[in-house]
Amino acid sequence: MWSTLDAALPGTKRELAAVADRSADEIALNRNSSEGLSTAIFGIPLSADDEVLISAWDYPSVRAAWLQRQRREGIKVVTVDFDVMDDNDIVVKAYEQAISSRTRVMQLTHMLHWTGRVLPVKRLCSLARTNDVITVVDGAQTFAQMPVSFRETDCDFFATSLHKWLGAPVGNGMLIVKQSRIDETWPLLAPFDPPPLRIDKFDHWNLGTCNSAVQAGIAPAIRFREEIGTNNVHARLRELTRYWTTIARDVRGFRLHTPMDTNDLAAVSLFSIDGMDARKIEAELRNTWQVHVKRRSVQGLDGIRVSPHIYMQKSELDVFVEALRQVVKLGSA
Repeated sequence: MWSTLDAALPGTKRELAAVADRSADEIALNRNSSEGLSTAIFGIPLSADDEVLISAWDYPSVRAAWLQRQRREGIKVVTVDFDVMDDNDIVVKAYEQAISSRTRVMQLTHMLHWTGRVLPVKRLCSLARTNDVITVVDGAQTFAQMPVSFRETDCDFFATSLHKWLGAPVGNGMLIVKQSRIDETWPLLAPFDPPPLRIDKFDHWNLGTCNSAVQAGIAPAIRFREEIGTNNVHARLRELTRYWTTIARDVRGFRLHTPMDTNDLAAVSLFSIDGMDARKIEAELRNTWQVHVKRRSVQGLDGIRVSPHIYMQKSELDVFVEALRQVVKLGSA
């Protein structure tokens, strides 16, 4: 474990740095996005009455973490209001109007896991910098699903799960911390080694004995992805989503809740059927047709999330859409 697996991790970080377009000495390895985001959320120094901007569309555990800080420390959590189908200008304007003289942090979700909507994080991070606001970006659904450059995004913190679209073993995550933010940010777990620790203070080492073998799967996953090319992955996922949504448009009551006419479109999308309970659709597709989809419900939006991976065949999506037709037909009878 120590002489072979752990000794290989600096090389793994260098490979991740090349993919993320950032320095390896700004990358910490952990278990998933939630752990990385919690490191940032609980580690950023804040005082009572400092304000943090979040949205109703952020991941539930992310919202819960900020609200816990509000209860324990007296910071103020402000929810930015926008609709998932609003254009980027409206989204940016909503965050701009929410910023006050007390705003210290802006929590941003790159791709909403509910619907697959990609937010204009580069513009939002630029807005934050102009107002001297720290940015925390949840990149769980975008990293390796589409090209992502930490350098271009220019956020302060970026967290992702490496088991999702990169395809590394479950239990792998990455946190990127801008060099200028490392020293001032508290680690989630007290470090084993004394300072100076730099990025290492956010690493998995503080867990004690952990599953180093899982991390050995990161580098092969990166190399496999590089053989395909992230641009090719993104193009393939976008093609699959546009394919199945196009042939499903004639299904009675079919309604999409994900913008289609954008290059940011990838694998994740959400639909609903007018007049039908999404829970019943999900159960019928799974139990009768062996089609795995996920019901998602938030902010009055109740639908079915579909997220094919690169290995999905169009013929399999044909089966899914035909199954949906039958479910809707029987449900409307």
